[in-house]
Amino acid sequence: MSFWDGLWRGGRSTQFDSGSAATNAITLTKRNQSVSLTKQGAANGNLRINLSWRMRTSDIGGGRRGSLLRHPFQALKPEVVQAHTQSMVNVDLDLGCMYELTDGDKGVVQPLGSFFGELNAPPYVKLSGDDRFGSGSGETIFVNFDHREQIKRLLVFVYIYDQTPAFDRTHAVVTLYPSNGPRIEVGLDERHPQARSCAVVMIENVKNELIVRREVKFVYGFQAELDRLYGWGLQWGRGYKAKADR
Repeated sequence: MSFWDGLWRGGRSTQFDSGSAATNAITLTKRNQSVSLTKQGAANGNLRINLSWRMRTSDIGGGRRGSLLRHPFQALKPEVVQAHTQSMVNVDLDLGCMYELTDGDKGVVQPLGSFFGELNAPPYVKLSGDDRFGSGSGETIFVNFDHREQIKRLLVFVYIYDQTPAFDRTHAVVTLYPSNGPRIEVGLDERHPQARSCAVVMIENVKNELIVRREVKFVYGFQAELDRLYGWGLQWGRGYKAKADR
């Protein structure tokens, strides 16, 4: 594992794009980048952060129909199922979180290296597990805001474990489910075909106010590059996953 980040304006609730009453969601965009969890009464309890993805429909079956005219028996061959749908690209997106506590303790919670964290003890950040195959539930991180006074900042990021640059082939969404109020969605829709990592959101404790800020910064390296971008100061080395069983 060698690896890796918008501006909050206080005041009116119109600072963000709000979803319809049916969806009950806030979508953070380049124009409206942040929301205060404190102001919506969600500064305690557990925050759930979920990563889900699917392959872009424009990439599904591309070129296959034409090849069937020349090789009709290919229709009998099963396709690889990956990330909710059909694709020949094996994508393993992982969700991670760099943390910095008010006492100066820093670290990372992520599947790589099995750093799954703790919910009721420092760092108060817990990864539920590692989704290798794009299941419907995706990957989820929990943050215990009952200990918010001990949390300085959290950087939520996504990376491609197998090092196949494929962010341009996937439609990934990170969704935050606060203890109160609407969910918060951040889409990774920008086309960065060579990127291997993306800083998605920063959660900061600013004068006892918890603020979620959209980042969506793609980088070509991994955690170490994100670390440099945000000045975390951690030491990184190579890491591997054990072989997974389907």
